[in-house]
Amino acid sequence: MIKTPYLLFLGDAPDQLAAKVAQGIRDWRPEFAIGQYRMEGCRADMGLPDMTLSEARDAGAETLVIGVANRGGVISPEWRHVLAEALLLGFDLASGLHSLLRDEPELAAIASAERRLLHDVRVPPVRYPIANGVKRSGKRCLAVGTDCSVGKMYTALAMDAEMRTRGMKATFRATGQTGILITGDGVPLDAVIADFMAGSIEWLTPDNDPDHWDLIEGQGSLFHASYSGVTMALIHGGQPDALILCHEPTRAHMRGLPDYALPTLEELRDLSLTLARRVNPAAKVVGISLNTHHLSDADAAACVAETEARMGLPAVDPFRHGAARLVDALEGM
Repeated sequence: MIKTPYLLFLGDAPDQLAAKVAQGIRDWRPEFAIGQYRMEGCRADMGLPDMTLSEARDAGAETLVIGVANRGGVISPEWRHVLAEALLLGFDLASGLHSLLRDEPELAAIASAERRLLHDVRVPPVRYPIANGVKRSGKRCLAVGTDCSVGKMYTALAMDAEMRTRGMKATFRATGQTGILITGDGVPLDAVIADFMAGSIEWLTPDNDPDHWDLIEGQGSLFHASYSGVTMALIHGGQPDALILCHEPTRAHMRGLPDYALPTLEELRDLSLTLARRVNPAAKVVGISLNTHHLSDADAAACVAETEARMGLPAVDPFRHGAARLVDALEGM
């Protein structure tokens, strides 16, 4: 297990979204987040106390968590001296990047000498099966998005919290590094060999009670030229009964792909249903999650109302307004 509390390492993140791992921990496990460490040029801010490594250790921090999710998931050369110093001061390190801490010779040598732990949460912990498409008992809900980083994880976590307050049987199923760092368990889907991705999601969401809901964390987007494969694996491996459409209404283009416009919610609905009904003919789109972080209260309310009227489905910003109406839709199934 990864020791808590954490010092969240924001490095030189160029914007808030680049530090989405730290943001997820800050929002959903604030009791784990004792402070933040920012390098020169960092443009992200979690609203936590800025601390030196020594100050964070004195305050009780046990693990330095790399809170940055950069393109390609690489350990920046500019970070290495900070990570090395953290190990020497008694921190363990945790990372969800594709580049592994254990593959950094200097860090591995210091960790061994100082008896510190290196947690690479994107390394699959088990040998996953190939998907067989067999129908499983229990119910499953999957968040799918018009783009990457539009709020799919936040939607599932908000629904999970609401369902628990109602006494419903529900489990948040993490499929990415942030979700795994929040919950302590899950499948690092984008690090699973392609032939086993759908099987890993079958493994993650096994047979369960008929009234139990697995809330599957979404990844990527069917429309994203870089990351569509993980979404397909989630749909076919998850066999969702319910789909939540997720959208960020202020975005001008696909994240990281300035030549690609976002699809419409109608396009997302139709394509997602076509693929989901291949493995679960009863699959339905039951609601819409809007990430209105960049909108004023009035503009957010107008966006939600317009989307709901146009799509004929309950629409909410579950982090801003709560997930009650999305959960209401599941209770009716």
